[in-house]
Amino acid sequence: MSGAFKKIIFSMTFNSCLFLLLIIGIQNSSNKRKVNLFKKDTVALPISFIVGVSFITGSITGSFVPILFYKKKVDR
Repeated sequence: MSGAFKKIIFSMTFNSCLFLLLIIGIQNSSNKRKVNLFKKDTVALPISFIVGVSFITGSITGSFVPILFYKKKVDR
């Protein structure tokens, strides 16, 4: 298995576990807000869910960026 593939699997597993803990942790959250998404309102979502999903999305994106740059360096 290549190093990049191991990093992708680890990142996806770790972030999936974080998402599961996020879902379990926000079940009793009562503060809800709507999000403007492409000029339309979404359903009222708990604030902790919005913040948690933003963090997890950034973590996934941040784990893929070094892999893309590493691949370009190897090709040269």
